[in-house]
Formats: sequence, C-alpha cells, structure tokens
Amino acid sequence: ILFLRMALAYHREIDRDTSFAIWKIEESADELLAQLQLKEHELSYLDTLNNGKRNMHWLSTRVLLRRMMDTDNYIDCKVDSSGKPYLSNFPHHISLSHSYDYAAVMVSKSKAVGIDIEIVKDKIERIAHKFLSKEELDFIKDKDRIDQLYVTWCAKEAIYKLHGKKNISFLEHIKLGPFEYEGSGSFDAMLNTGTRHRKFKVHYEKFDGYMIGFVADENEE
Repeated sequence: ILFLRMALAYHREIDRDTSFAIWKIEESADELLAQLQLKEHELSYLDTLNNGKRNMHWLSTRVLLRRMMDTDNYIDCKVDSSGKPYLSNFPHHISLSHSYDYAAVMVSKSKAVGIDIEIVKDKIERIAHKFLSKEELDFIKDKDRIDQLYVTWCAKEAIYKLHGKKNISFLEHIKLGPFEYEGSGSFDAMLNTGTRHRKFKVHYEKFDGYMIGFVADENEE
C-alpha cells in the first residue's frame, strides 16, 4: 500500500529481536482504518474516542504495530489492568507512544520494552522539579537544558511503561544516573519500588523536534 510506505519516518534495529519505528501521521482516519482488521469491541472503543488526535493516535499506533509485526493475521492488542498494552495472540513484547504528529512502537521477541516520544517545548521547565530529584536537576546543563530535561522525562516514562505497573512515582522510584546531553546517547537508570530493584540502560535520540527515550530489559527474569 503506497501511503503506508510514505508515513514510516524512522526505523531502528536495537538487536536481532528488538526494534522500534516512528510513524508520521499524514493519513485520514479512514485511510488508517482501512489498514486494520478491527473487531467489534475495538470499533466500539474507537467510537468512545473523540474524532481528534486521540482517535488518530490509537489508529496510527495499531497500523505501525501491524507494519512492524509484518503479518496478515489479526493482531489482538489488549491492555491489562494497569493500562499496559500486550498481544494476546503473539509472544512479542510491545510498547506504544504518540505525540502530536508522530506515533512510536517498540517490539521485542524476547524482552520487555518501553518507548516514549514527546514534542520538545519549553513548558517542561515548569514541571521539572515534580519528576526530578535535586541530584538529577544538578546534572542538567544550561547549554541544552530543555532537550536534556526531555531526555529525563522520556527515560522515566519508558521505564514506567516497561515496568507496566501503577503507583510508580517518577520522582521517588525511578532514579537517573548523570549524563551529558549529546543529541543521542545512553545512560544508567534505576527502578526501585521497594519490592523490585532493577538497573537499566536507557537510550535517547532527538528526531525532527521530538525526543525519543527507549529501554529494553536486558536482565529479564
């Protein structure tokens, strides 16, 4: 399908089992819908979304997921009680994100994953103290301050999505190691819920005015 190829903005292989892709949403809702095999319950859910961005984001993440799974079979994408998306008829781990004109999907055959995409805007400065500790705020440099703040948000959001459980505080439970902002890179992060203590390597890159943060669980239990 011609317009399906046009919208894939970026695709990156992380390893032989894991990749993510970014989709620029340029189609109409009907064009996106035509690429999906939705069942009655999914169409009913779509009807509950207003016809604006939420509708387009839901459709575009599912179209991108179908593209990445490269299958003609029905993809049963559900969400669990914590709101984490999962596939009931494929073994793959998935993570979905969207912001304004882009959708992002990360897929792995072997490990839990998390991805977040955000449009970069100055307003993050006002809420930084709500999700970053004093130690984390101290390593943010003035030079690329807004970009670096978005990296920290995307990193924490990606870990939150990978973990997939509610009642996680970005401020209290997810701690980031210091890093220099370089447009793309990686750094260490820690998730400590009291019952779970995990270390992650979080990756980030800037793309077309958006920040992407992504993580794969290398220490899968």
